[in-house]
Amino acid sequence: MIPKIRRGNRTRGLLAYLFGAGKHEEHTDAHLVGSWDGFAPDPGRAPNPDADPDITLSRLAAALDLRVKQVGDRAPAEHVWHCSVRTAPGDRTLSDEEWNGIAKRILHAVNIAPKDDPDGCRWVAVRHADDHIHILATMVRGDLRRPRMNFDKKQAQAECRAIEQEMGLRRLHAGDGTGAKNPTSAERFKADRTGRPEAPRETLREAVRQALAGAATEEEFFTRLREAGLRIRIRNAPSGESIGYNVALPGDRNRDGQPIWFSGSKLAPDLSLPKIRTRLADGTGEPTIPVATASGRRDWSSPARERRSAMAVAERTTILLDKDDEEAAAYLVGVGELLDAVAQTSPAATRAELGAAARSFERATRSHVRAERADTRAIRSAARGIIKAGSALGRGEDGGTTAMLLSTLVLVALSAARWHSSRGHAQQAHASRQAAEHLRAAYRQAAATPMQTLRDQGRALPAAERRTHAATISAALPSDMMRPDSAPETDALAATLAQAEQAGHDPKALLQQAIDMRELDTADDITDVLVWRLRRLAQLPAHPGVAPRRPEAGTCQPEATVPHTRIRTAPSAAPRPAASDSRNRSLRR
Repeated sequence: MIPKIRRGNRTRGLLAYLFGAGKHEEHTDAHLVGSWDGFAPDPGRAPNPDADPDITLSRLAAALDLRVKQVGDRAPAEHVWHCSVRTAPGDRTLSDEEWNGIAKRILHAVNIAPKDDPDGCRWVAVRHADDHIHILATMVRGDLRRPRMNFDKKQAQAECRAIEQEMGLRRLHAGDGTGAKNPTSAERFKADRTGRPEAPRETLREAVRQALAGAATEEEFFTRLREAGLRIRIRNAPSGESIGYNVALPGDRNRDGQPIWFSGSKLAPDLSLPKIRTRLADGTGEPTIPVATASGRRDWSSPARERRSAMAVAERTTILLDKDDEEAAAYLVGVGELLDAVAQTSPAATRAELGAAARSFERATRSHVRAERADTRAIRSAARGIIKAGSALGRGEDGGTTAMLLSTLVLVALSAARWHSSRGHAQQAHASRQAAEHLRAAYRQAAATPMQTLRDQGRALPAAERRTHAATISAALPSDMMRPDSAPETDALAATLAQAEQAGHDPKALLQQAIDMRELDTADDITDVLVWRLRRLAQLPAHPGVAPRRPEAGTCQPEATVPHTRIRTAPSAAPRPAASDSRNRSLRR
C-alpha cells in the first residue's frame, strides 16, 4: 500500500479534479467513502439526481474550508493536505467500508483527525478507481489551531505497513529516504504524450550513472555526458570553481520552449557533484596488462581479457561483503559501476536483462550506512577496463567470458542482499535480489552455447576417459549433491577436467581446489559453477572451442590479469573453506 502526500491551497480545485473525468478519462464512479462527520455532501452521489453537481461541489468545498476562513490570515499558506493511498498490483479489491477505515487510521496516525477528538480537522476520502482513494483535509482544527504534525510522510508509511499486515495485503518494503526521487505525475503524463518509454528524469539518471562508471576524472565524466548526447550546464562559483552541474534531454522543453534541466542531486542523492568528486578521488588504478599467449605474443582480445580481470575482482568483493565490513558500503558503489559497465558493453542478447540488473542494483548502492573510505581502485579499474575495451561479441571467447563473469556477479548480488538484510535495509536487499534474478536470466542466455558445446565434448570423450572423470567427480562431490537425475549434467564438467588434464593439470587436485573455493549449497547449478571455477583456475579459454594454453609445470593459478591494485582486506590466494560461509545457505545462487 503506497501513500503519497502533497500540500496545496485550492480546496475546490482539487475536489473538481477528484470528481472529474481525469486527465485521461480514467476516473469512474467518483464518490465519497468517508468524511469528518459522515454527513458531508457527496457530489458523486447526490440524493437528488436533478441537482447540479457543481453546486454540491461548491457546498463541499465551503464546508471543508469553514475553519480556514474563520482564522483568516492565520491560516497556513498551504492549508490543503492531500494523500493518495493505492493498493499494490495483485491485491484484492477493497470495499468502501474498508477504505473508510484506512482513511481514518492514516488521519489518526498523522494527527490530522485523531480518533475520538471532536476538534480534529475536516476531511473527506474520495474513491474514483478500484485500487486507490484520495484523502483531502484542511489543516485547521475545530479549536482554530493548526494540527501538530511531524514527519507525516513517515507516519503514513508506517501505518500503511501495519494495515498491509492486518488486512492480508501485499507487504511493501519501508523506505529509508535514500532512494532516488520518482518522476512526478506531470512528468509521467508528458512522457506518455510524447511517446517516451519513461520520464526524462529516469533516462537522465541512467545516462549519468553510465557516464560515471569507471571514469577517472571529472573532465572525463563531463565528456562522456556530452558524447551521450545530453545537454550539460556547469554551475560555477564567483571564484570560477565548478560547484554543480545540470543535464537535460535534447528536445525536452517546457511551455516557454526552454530546456528542462535537472541537477545531479535531483536525479539521485549520490549523483551530486560533491558526491561524484568523492568517488573519483578513489581513482581507478593502473590499466590492465595483456597476458602472454603460448606463442609469446600479447593477448589483445580486450573485451574477453577485461571480463576475466573483472571476475577476479568481483570474487574478492564477494568475500569482503560476507565479512560484514562497514567498508562494504563503498564496495557496493563499485559493484554498481561494474554492472553499468557490463550492461553498456554486453552482447545484444543479454543487454536488456543486464540493463535491468544495473537499474535494480542502483537502489542497493545507497543506504544510511556511511561509506567508509576504502581502496576501491581495483573494482573501479575493472569497470573502466570494460568500458575502454568496447562492446563484447556474443560468441567465441567474448561470449564465454561474459557468461563466466555473470556467474560471479550473481553471487555478488546475493552477497549484497545478505549484507543489506543483516542491517534491516529492506528496499536495498530486495533490489539486490531483483538484480540477481536479472543476472541469472542474462547468464542463461550467455552460457547456453558454450555449455552445450562442453556437454557435447563430454559425451564425445572415449568411454574409458569418461568413466575416469566420472569417478573423480563422484569422489570429490558430497553424495547428497550427486542426485541420480543430475548424472547427465556432469558431461560439461568431465569435458573441462579432460581439457585441464591435457593442459598439464592434475584433475583431482584441481577439482578439489574448485570445490573448496566456496560453498556449493546455494548454487542453482553446481555443474555450471564448477565448470567456470575450473576454467579460470586452469587458465582454460572460457569458450571450449578455443585451444587451451599449456601452463608452466606445477602451476594451476589463474592468469594474472587483475590490475596491480589491491582491496585492503582482500584474502590470500588460499582456497576458502566451505564451512566458513554457512550464511550463504539462505539464498539460492
